[in-house]
Amino acid sequence: MDWNWATAWWIVAGVLVAAELTTGTFYLLMLAGGAAAGAVAAHFGLAPTTQVLSAAIVGGAAVIIWHRHRAKAPKAAPATSNPDVNLDIGQSVQVDTWSPDGLAQVHYRGAAWQARFIGSSTAQSGRHVIRAVEGNCLLLDR
Repeated sequence: MDWNWATAWWIVAGVLVAAELTTGTFYLLMLAGGAAAGAVAAHFGLAPTTQVLSAAIVGGAAVIIWHRHRAKAPKAAPATSNPDVNLDIGQSVQVDTWSPDGLAQVHYRGAAWQARFIGSSTAQSGRHVIRAVEGNCLLLDR
């Protein structure tokens, strides 16, 4: 087998893709794209310096574009209050009485839960919405 620059670039791209698959770092995939650009430059017969420059430009630009894209994306809510993670968020419960310290016992899903009021008004009995879950404590709001 004849080793040339294109083969070396494709091996580097494959190693970067494999590393991305094991770590889950999407940035390594962008660098693998840069290595593929270096391999394409080698296939065109360009000098090794041009291959490195094309790999650096394509990989670096891809990393910068992806970083800016991620910075603009909205941040996910913490897992304790994210309805995509915890299906209890947004459900309602009935609170009969509140203790003076702002805690209550509620029945939810066939079990007794401790609940804490996190709203801005005063805690009153009635229907409340689960806004977050901390351990076995439901954080409620009106």
